[in-house]
Amino acid sequence: MSGLNAVAESDVLENDVVDIDALRIDLAAAFRLAVRFGWHESVGNHFSAAVSADGKRFLLNPRWRHFGSIRASDLLLLDADDPGVMERPDAPDASAWAVHGGIHRACPHARVMLHCHPIHATALACLADPRLLPIDNNTARFFNRYGVDSGFGGISDNDTEGSRLAAALGTHKTLIMGNHGVTCTGATVAEAFEDLYFLEKAAQTLLLAYASGKPIAVLSDEVAENTARGWEPYRGMAQEHFAYLKSELDRSDPSYRD
Repeated sequence: MSGLNAVAESDVLENDVVDIDALRIDLAAAFRLAVRFGWHESVGNHFSAAVSADGKRFLLNPRWRHFGSIRASDLLLLDADDPGVMERPDAPDASAWAVHGGIHRACPHARVMLHCHPIHATALACLADPRLLPIDNNTARFFNRYGVDSGFGGISDNDTEGSRLAAALGTHKTLIMGNHGVTCTGATVAEAFEDLYFLEKAAQTLLLAYASGKPIAVLSDEVAENTARGWEPYRGMAQEHFAYLKSELDRSDPSYRD
């Protein structure tokens, strides 16, 4: 497959062990699925996936393309160290370049980055205290396993924003972006998508508990940590869940694979 590429795909394949065709298909599926779950926002927000070991070469959706229309071949292949990316006619959205370029450049462990504004997780991010309190299995899944960025300064369209977000993510996989939204990362598209799925469910549960006005039974740190660790043997669920969701796409509209 080949799309609008700022990096020669043949060079990537020579230097990096990655099935770029499969990665394109999975990332395209994530865009389509985000629409089904209601996580898209007009033609904004961005998902990306690194193809190089250092994370600096990555796939990204084109500027202002609706998630519901994205195909595997549409994805841009960019280099975070290339200063000329934003000067080209097929340049990505400036905020996408700042956020995804900055994090991929600084956090090679963030192989896949899914950034969006799902309603419940974003509402949580807008609270003065955006912590995801551990009150059940899903909220405790993230206990001590996410970062919080409280430095929102408007549209994230400059290198300073990207660097700050990368520092806030640190070694975590999940980032609650104050007054903004969320970013979930993972080794694979399926892993990042699964965390995004559970993060939105967890935020919804916590907000409903807040809305009750009743005292909240917050788990002790010991129980919360034990619950978070208990999730580890179940991480393989991500692959099966994502495979099922892709099979649903294949039945209704397999064009994402093109």
